Amino acid sequence: MKFYNREKELKLLSKADKLKEKHSILTILIGRRRIGKTALALQPFEKDKKIYLFVSKKDEHLLVAEFLEQLSSSLDIPIFGEFKSFEKFFEYVMHLGTTSRFTLIIDEFQELGKINSSIYASIQKIWDLNKHKSNIHLVACGSIYSLMKKTFEDKHEPLFGRADFKIDLEPLKVDVLGTILKDNNAYSNENLLDFYTITGGVAKYVELFCLYESFGFEDMLDVICDENSLFLSEGRNRLIEEFGKEYGTYFSILSLIASSKTSRSEIESILEKNISGHLSRLENDYNIIKSIKPIGAKPNAKVQKYEIVDNFLAFWFRFIFKYQSIIEAKNFKKLKEIIRRDFSTFKGKILEKLFIELIREKQLFTEIGSYWQRGNQNEIDIVAINDTDKTILICEVKLSPKRLNLNELVSKSKKLAQQYSNYKIEYRLLSIEDIDEFEL
Repeated sequence: MKFYNREKELKLLSKADKLKEKHSILTILIGRRRIGKTALALQPFEKDKKIYLFVSKKDEHLLVAEFLEQLSSSLDIPIFGEFKSFEKFFEYVMHLGTTSRFTLIIDEFQELGKINSSIYASIQKIWDLNKHKSNIHLVACGSIYSLMKKTFEDKHEPLFGRADFKIDLEPLKVDVLGTILKDNNAYSNENLLDFYTITGGVAKYVELFCLYESFGFEDMLDVICDENSLFLSEGRNRLIEEFGKEYGTYFSILSLIASSKTSRSEIESILEKNISGHLSRLENDYNIIKSIKPIGAKPNAKVQKYEIVDNFLAFWFRFIFKYQSIIEAKNFKKLKEIIRRDFSTFKGKILEKLFIELIREKQLFTEIGSYWQRGNQNEIDIVAINDTDKTILICEVKLSPKRLNLNELVSKSKKLAQQYSNYKIEYRLLSIEDIDEFEL
C-alpha cells in the first residue's frame, strides 16, 4: 500500500532534521500500536543516513550487540571493541555525531526503562553533555502512551524537557480513507462508513484490508472472523502490557462502554465497585477513552458519558472480547451471525463520529459536541457552535433517511435553543446518503 497523508508530520520531521546541522535534536513520536509510527519515521524526509533500532525484550548486553551491528551496517563503519551497556553505546553514537550527521530512530523507546531502570538517566547525562557538539536527529518512537508520557512529561523523570519536537500520531482521517477506497475502485458511502467503523483509520488495519482487497463489510468480516486472524487477539495484544495486572477490570469497563453502558453509575452498578480511578487513568494516562459532557454544560457538571476513542477497539470489545467463548469454540459462523445482527446499531453511533470529524475539518465552529438532558432525555446527536458569528448547527444523524424527523429534532432542541436564544439556528438531518455530498 502506498504511503498516504501525514504531510504535516513529515514537514515537522523534515524541519527537525534540518536543525541537526546546528546541534543534535530530539523528536518524540507517540502513537498507539499499528498507527503507522515506524512507516512515518522511515519515510525519506531527509538526505542523511538513517539508522533504525528496535528495542526488543532481551538482555541489555545482547540488545547492545544487535544495535552495534545495525549501526555498523547503516553507517558503513567498522566497530572496534565491545560495548555491554546501552550507556556506552549511546555515548559512542553521540561521539559519531561529532564527525557525521545522521538520524537515529529508536522504536519502542519506552521498553529501554524495563531493560535497565537507569538507562534514561544515562541518556539524559550523555545528551546534555554532547547535544551541542554533535549533529544527530534522535527520533524516540513509543506505543505505550502512559510510559512515553511519563518518560518525557513527568518533571521528576530524567528526560523531562529534553524533547525539541513532539508528534502525537493520529489515525488516518475520513477523507484519506475515502481516497484509499477510490484508489481501489471500492468507494461507496456504505463502504466508507464500514471501513471507518472497523479500522478507525489505524494504518495497519487499513493496510491489511487493502492487502486482502477487502473493502466491503462482508469481505472485512471474512478477514476478521478467520481462525488465524490477528484481529481476534488484537485488543488483548495491544492493551494487556499497558494495563498490567489490573487488565481484567479495565477490559470489563471497556466492554461495557462498547456495549452502550456509557455512564459511571451504569458501569459501577454492574461491576459493583468504585471505578473512578480506572476511568481517570483510561482517559488521562492511557488515552483510550474520553469523557463527554452535554454541550453548554458547566465545567463542574456531573452529567457525563464515556466513549472509546479508537473505533477498532470499540468494535473489538463489542464483538470479539464479548464473545470469547464462541471464538474459543471456533464457531466463527455464529460470530459472523452476531456481528451481522448488531452491526447496524453499532455503526449508527460511529456515523455520528464520522460527521463530527467532517464538520471539524471545515474549521467553521468554535465548539462541537452532543447534547442531552439528565436521564438521557432529549438527546441531540451533533451540536456545533460558532461563538464569533453567533450561529449554531443542530443535527440529527440516522443510517436511514426515512428515520429522520425534523419536527422531532426541533422539539428536542427547545431547551437548548433557549440557552442560545441570540444565536441563528440551523437544523440539519444527516444520513449515510449525505456522506460524500456533505457541505456546510
